Amino acid sequence: MGFRMTLQTAHVLRVLLDDPLGEHYGLEMSKAARLPGGTLYPILARLEREGWVTSDWEELDEHKAGRRRRRYYRLTPDGAVWAAQALAATEKQISPRGIPARRPGLAGAQ
Repeated sequence: MGFRMTLQTAHVLRVLLDDPLGEHYGLEMSKAARLPGGTLYPILARLEREGWVTSDWEELDEHKAGRRRRRYYRLTPDGAVWAAQALAATEKQISPRGIPARRPGLAGAQ
């Protein structure tokens, strides 16, 4: 993985993995991940550069549809595998209560 796994990236990957074969657009993912567009789109750009997702603009006559066209993102086959592995590794580092796992030698560790 050529980027740092953040909590926000994990949220985006979880949304994508909830329907790994589906196409997802920004506003839908922003709501599901509870992230603003200013956070979401840079994450999607990184995932696309790394080959985890691809994206395409929908074919749409904006005037007839009465809305702007959407850019749809989908996991690549390898991206789905990498995302599942990355989330599994991240979840191992976090306790069930969402608190980072204690590590020996740290203050407060037992």
